[in-house]
Amino acid sequence: MKVLLVGGTGVISSGSHVEILSRGYELYLLNRGNSTARVTPGAKVLVADYNDEEACKKVIKDHVFDTVVDFRIMNVEGIEKAVRIFSGHTKQYIFISSGTVYKKPLPSYLITEDAPLGNIHSAYARNKLAAEYALRRHIDKGFPGVIVRPSLTYSDFNPLTSLNSRKHPYTLIHRMRKGKPIVVNGDGTSLWTITHNTDFARGIVGLFGNPDTIGEAFHITSDEVLDWDRIYTYLAHAAGVDANLIHIASDYLGEWRADLRESLLGDHSCSAVFDNSKIKKFVPDFHCEVPFEEGAKRVVAWFDADPAARAIVDYEWDQDMDDLVATYRAGLPKR
Repeated sequence: MKVLLVGGTGVISSGSHVEILSRGYELYLLNRGNSTARVTPGAKVLVADYNDEEACKKVIKDHVFDTVVDFRIMNVEGIEKAVRIFSGHTKQYIFISSGTVYKKPLPSYLITEDAPLGNIHSAYARNKLAAEYALRRHIDKGFPGVIVRPSLTYSDFNPLTSLNSRKHPYTLIHRMRKGKPIVVNGDGTSLWTITHNTDFARGIVGLFGNPDTIGEAFHITSDEVLDWDRIYTYLAHAAGVDANLIHIASDYLGEWRADLRESLLGDHSCSAVFDNSKIKKFVPDFHCEVPFEEGAKRVVAWFDADPAARAIVDYEWDQDMDDLVATYRAGLPKR
């Protein structure tokens, strides 16, 4: 089987390399060739900027892939471009959408693929959903599209919690080890699902080459249900410290920084537990092997293995959190 990952070196996609290669599949990556450290030996890189449609067509040439997995598309324009690039060049095109496309607040804490769609709080979710609808229009015309909706999926090199520096994710561990307050959105009890990228890989690779998947949507997540307090506590314990948690309402956080409003109210402040019955029907041996308590240890071990290169602190974000906590505490009534 011949597989192409568009991107292929990010938090979610890089976890699929070993699973794909271990099955004896040919693995190609389409990207700019900048993140060579995350290219697993055995993978072949087709170097092109995905924003340059003609350059992508040139490097694809006469390739015909059994499966293309597209981790890069964010909107309708991207889907239209992808269809032009890959029409006639793949038997199965998997669009990586997002679990954020479901209606928020959710009518039920347990989400199936048939749950109501439409997230009014998140532009990211609205763009992903519009891309899904655009893809479905092409599926109706014969394009071999499949939709996959991951929820929060992390890697050894990025824990992807709800509040952390995007630039340098070690910053959260740094705060924990310094004993600083760790801001948790809401009261910390929202039910949540967090999935290691290698577990996600087992689910998505199991879909490869299956013609019955065309036109279907799947989410692929862990069955482990945690709350935010437990997630942060596991990470702190992995870092060798106790968690010093402070709970701040998502509305307050959204007023503090506008960019947090969308991610919190549109996603992380709501309980989200995913029913994986459908992916297990199509991939009967799908199961997750990395509980977050173990995954947190892997994250910390990754940073600690090469602290000079990896344990980089975003001091601007760290100071922002200090200022947030101080402002919040200053506004609390005296006891």
